[in-house]
Amino acid sequence: MTALIKTTAVSLFLLTAFMVLSFTNIDYSTAKTAVAKNTNAKIQVAILLDVSGSMDGLIEQAKAQLWNMVSVMGRAQCNGIAPKIEIALYEYGRSSNPVADGYVKQLSAFTSDLDKLSQKLFSLTTNGGDEYCGQVIYTSLQDLQWDASPANYKVIFIAGNEDFLQGNLLYTKACDAAKQKGVIVNTMYCGDRLQGIKEHWNLSSECGNGHFSVINQNEKIDDIPTPYDNHIFSLNEKLNSTYLAYGYGGGKSMEAQASVDQLNFSSNKSAALKRAAVKSNAGLYNNSSWDMIDAAKDDVKFVEKLDKNTLPDSLKNKTTEQLKVIINEKTLQRGDIQKQISEANTQREKFIATEKAKNAVKNNSATLETEIEKIIKEQARRFNMKIE
Repeated sequence: MTALIKTTAVSLFLLTAFMVLSFTNIDYSTAKTAVAKNTNAKIQVAILLDVSGSMDGLIEQAKAQLWNMVSVMGRAQCNGIAPKIEIALYEYGRSSNPVADGYVKQLSAFTSDLDKLSQKLFSLTTNGGDEYCGQVIYTSLQDLQWDASPANYKVIFIAGNEDFLQGNLLYTKACDAAKQKGVIVNTMYCGDRLQGIKEHWNLSSECGNGHFSVINQNEKIDDIPTPYDNHIFSLNEKLNSTYLAYGYGGGKSMEAQASVDQLNFSSNKSAALKRAAVKSNAGLYNNSSWDMIDAAKDDVKFVEKLDKNTLPDSLKNKTTEQLKVIINEKTLQRGDIQKQISEANTQREKFIATEKAKNAVKNNSATLETEIEKIIKEQARRFNMKIE
């Protein structure tokens, strides 16, 4: 009987190993031709965060790392084209979320509205619960509007701890769904590498050539002061003055912009500076849904179609031609400020690189920010996306 049990156990182990290996690789052969001809480049990222009781540090890192991640992706080029970037956010492991959904909740579908996404991150709190990793991966694959093109970089980052195999939904089912949609799954265990392997976090990294890494969720984000910081903050305030709200929710959106600035500044000055750098990139930070300047860039007929009743009192009585002049002036002003921020940020990054080089012997732990940056740079190359 003992021999039979051992034989059965070995058979189950081999079967599990076979199932894991069967989901190891996304077939990129179909994608190669599409990648070479891709003129509608896109990067889609889903971030899945464990919000159980021990993850306060992870949430703090997530708040700060958003702007670095966006900045890194914003430097990508595919056949000379800057990819469109969309980010989604999920939480899992909160006991107050519906048990029928595996304690999983979508906080944001794919969006390019970075202010709203940052607000969602700052609204996160921790609460004890069961962490069903397979469930949250599968849910994000089913709920989100993943791009159908095999030429585009589609990726999931799931971060947390506790046993990866919890829940009723097998992770292999999530792997199968990821492979079918061409989505890479990267797992990030908060804690010791051997413990992460013991708790099976290395298994889901087999989904579509993903990456398994470990991070210290309690490591503080580097906040190296530089001579350029105050100048960038001053320019950021000037940049905000170039926005002109329209629409019935425009005023609130403009207030939210300033609020998100303050949230990031209060949390981590480095994050606030990286946010300012992202705002200096017109291709990354676009608010055409509420800002007249961005809207006019996207639609040459915007002013003619504008409902002037939704404008601030100072603009309601302006003629169409007067509005065009104002928009043109603000556009030029914004472009100049964005250029100044970009130049100052380049100098800031050089200063930080020099300071880090001086302390190269310091053993900094891997964080959510450092690992996501490293992984994105490596994986984007598979889709002919070069990140300088």
